[in-house]
Amino acid sequence: MQRLESERLILRAFTDLDADDLFRYAVDPDVGPRAGWKPHETRAESLGVIRMFTQEANVFAIERKSDHRVIGSIGLHRDKSRNLPDVRAVGYVLAQDCWGNGYMSEAVKRMLRFGFEEMQLRLMSVSHYTFNDRSRRVIEKCGFVYEGTLRQTFLRYDGAIFDEAMYSLTKEEWQKLQA
Repeated sequence: MQRLESERLILRAFTDLDADDLFRYAVDPDVGPRAGWKPHETRAESLGVIRMFTQEANVFAIERKSDHRVIGSIGLHRDKSRNLPDVRAVGYVLAQDCWGNGYMSEAVKRMLRFGFEEMQLRLMSVSHYTFNDRSRRVIEKCGFVYEGTLRQTFLRYDGAIFDEAMYSLTKEEWQKLQA
């Protein structure tokens, strides 16, 4: 897996040594549920997720350069709404104590560059549950175009059902934003 850098972040492969950092944010009841997953109950659960991540292509740990702490994850996944081989969906999560500092916008912008320049993707998509305004702001800052809202699209682990706002960005649109 490639190692990607931005001004304040390193995007790299997860290792077992990241389990404590991942558990630190994955146990937070305000983090996982916003992304659709149950907060972790044990460090072993976080380690299991890391081992799953290491089996997937293009799932990166977000490491803050200033203290080398893993503060989140970001990945390019199969787009569940499109069957094109050169399209990916961006997914991400960030530790709550890092919210509001521009880290996720920085990581997403670096991932866009990687996807469009190095992976030669034609389009990247991203979505958020409609209650997640923080994620919406990241998506808008990164230039994604709103496509619409899918109603009652996601059943969360606790039985809650959510609407999902959908966005995309073509390579051509991204290139115009870079000019």
